[in-house]
Amino acid sequence: MSDYETVKYATEGAIAIISISRPDAMNAFNQTLRTELLAACERAAEDAAVRAVILTGEGRTFSAGADLKDGLDPSTRIDHMLQNEYRPTLEIIWNMEKPVIAAVGGSVAGIGTSFALVCDLLIMANNAFMLSPFTTISLVPDGGLNWLLVHQLGYRRAFQLSVESERITADRCFELGLANKIVPAETLLDEAKAWAKSLAERAPLSIAATKKAMRHATAGSWASTFDVEAPIQQVLRKSKDSAEGVAAFLEKRKPKFIGE
Repeated sequence: MSDYETVKYATEGAIAIISISRPDAMNAFNQTLRTELLAACERAAEDAAVRAVILTGEGRTFSAGADLKDGLDPSTRIDHMLQNEYRPTLEIIWNMEKPVIAAVGGSVAGIGTSFALVCDLLIMANNAFMLSPFTTISLVPDGGLNWLLVHQLGYRRAFQLSVESERITADRCFELGLANKIVPAETLLDEAKAWAKSLAERAPLSIAATKKAMRHATAGSWASTFDVEAPIQQVLRKSKDSAEGVAAFLEKRKPKFIGE
């Protein structure tokens, strides 16, 4: 376990589990949480033994977003806070060369939704919901949430869900493609761990390369994505893991990938 105050960090085999841990404040972000979550994500990204990461929240919610009791008076430079304290962590999740699964229980709102949706995969408890409540406090979706929602839902649906501050149920999130899986609340973390374990057994170089190419594709053209894929494929084809994968396929056995 970790020595953090507002984050719990644990590993199980090749899986890192990062839990936002301010349950009495519904896991809302204060300055300490922003600092410690960055450190925890850096730790997972840099640990070669970790092949998959789970980001979740302790208690009855994933995160309620920014703590409105912490530093949101009119004199606070929220733009600086977003750029310097939130963005680095979101970018680590975006760029990390391993899959990150958001395990959402209870509810997720505000910039907490940005953290959930920036992850590569999202699993939700069947009683959970997602909320973008910014218009109720006269603010704009932040943490890259406008981009995430528009790219995942299309402009009209994203705009409606945001300006109406609609509570989006887990089933609706699945229908809209915001969530990959819906599971019983009592098995959420176990299901997330099982999913992460299965991903950790796959070729790590291939997963990292696929993430890089698909992240590029979200904003790049077909042609530019093709140009990203081709050199990556050349590098992967020369890897020991590719040779192992082909050999295992021909020999009808399970491959053993080493990340080389």
